[in-house]
Amino acid sequence: MTTTIDSAPDEGTVVSTGESIIGKSPRELAWFRFRKDKLALFAVAVIGVYIFVAIFAPWICSALGISPTQLDGHALNDYGLPDGPFGNISFKHLLGVEPGTGRDILARLLYGARVSLMVGFIATFLTTALGVVLGVVAGYKRGKIDAVIGRMTDLTLAFPSFLLIIALTRPFTQRLESLGVPEGNPARLTYIVLVLSLFGWVYVARVVRGQTLSLREREFVEAARSCGASNSHIIFKELLPNLWAPVIVIVSLSLPGYVSTEATLSFLGLGMIAPAASWGVMLGDSVKYYRADPTYLFIPGIALIVLVLAFNIVGDAVRDALDPKGDRQNLL
Repeated sequence: MTTTIDSAPDEGTVVSTGESIIGKSPRELAWFRFRKDKLALFAVAVIGVYIFVAIFAPWICSALGISPTQLDGHALNDYGLPDGPFGNISFKHLLGVEPGTGRDILARLLYGARVSLMVGFIATFLTTALGVVLGVVAGYKRGKIDAVIGRMTDLTLAFPSFLLIIALTRPFTQRLESLGVPEGNPARLTYIVLVLSLFGWVYVARVVRGQTLSLREREFVEAARSCGASNSHIIFKELLPNLWAPVIVIVSLSLPGYVSTEATLSFLGLGMIAPAASWGVMLGDSVKYYRADPTYLFIPGIALIVLVLAFNIVGDAVRDALDPKGDRQNLL
């Protein structure tokens, strides 16, 4: 007589087929929990649309016959304002034109998404890579190495980061230009990415260090030591693969912050500068026309809010999905 053990497949724990019992890995359980969150799936789709239009912005603009830098004086009236309702929205300019220049807002919005996402992804990658490596080394080695890295994090956190970013923009940008970085926007973007990484890694390192302090006492680490494994093997082969859950949560929650920071710096005139397209530049210009043309203010503002909100929703959903102590009733 064959005995089968069935345990609610939807619970994501055990699936029985005949005499074999198939267990689900933590990754499969996390994916199952994430799929249950319909709002998070919708947010992923929204982020996918943003990434798609950012990558293919030149081809989309070419197909629509628009350009982020082309001036269209015919779309403006004698006062330099859009010659039509809602910023002169028409079939030629689907989201209207900029006051004073007549540049197409849709084209500048698409190219601005490239800048914001590029800065966000690069800064997040550098911050995460540096923070994870230093955090896991500090947590595993302890002693003097942990003390040195700990004092570095304390020193970095002691500085008012945003004020320093503003104060050091001009001298550091000029220094980068003297080192061969192209003048103007390339040097400014390079500075923003570097300074965000410089001040952002400490938060990642602290979280990773705390997780490593717990993992270094686990049985699989002791087994690796007893087998004569080197410290580098234990750090990169044993500890790092078990830190992917908190790292993914950190990445999903850090990226929207960097996107917002880039827009803020550009809004203050410290990031991208016209005629280059940037959401922060558009928001900074729109303040001068918010009474005469409020549409110009709302369009880039709403685009930025939707993107940041979508990333935050995904980040919260990922955190809940990776929580092994979450309410299991949600899996039923």
